[in-house]
Amino acid sequence: MSTTKLKPGRVESLLARLLNIGTWVASLIIAGGLVLSLFNQRTPLPIATQLVTAGIGLFILLPILRVILMFTIYLRDRDYQFAVAAAVVLLIIFAGCAIGVLSK
Repeated sequence: MSTTKLKPGRVESLLARLLNIGTWVASLIIAGGLVLSLFNQRTPLPIATQLVTAGIGLFILLPILRVILMFTIYLRDRDYQFAVAAAVVLLIIFAGCAIGVLSK
């Protein structure tokens, strides 16, 4: 494992790239689902609905991916205080998801 820390500008660039690419991919997935739904307007295609749902799910997942990336960067840089803070945020997110799923 490398002992060199990432520069703050490099971390921000990495996070910006993750969010930018993720946004484009999610938008393209939703657009693909919408285009597929245009082919059969009377009965919607299940795959079109699933694609739109997957794109929306990816939009929801992007902030979680950012926290996961920050957690791994903090661990790699041995910045344990921020790694613990990111881990607590992840636990809160996952606890909220679990409560939401289990309460149905």
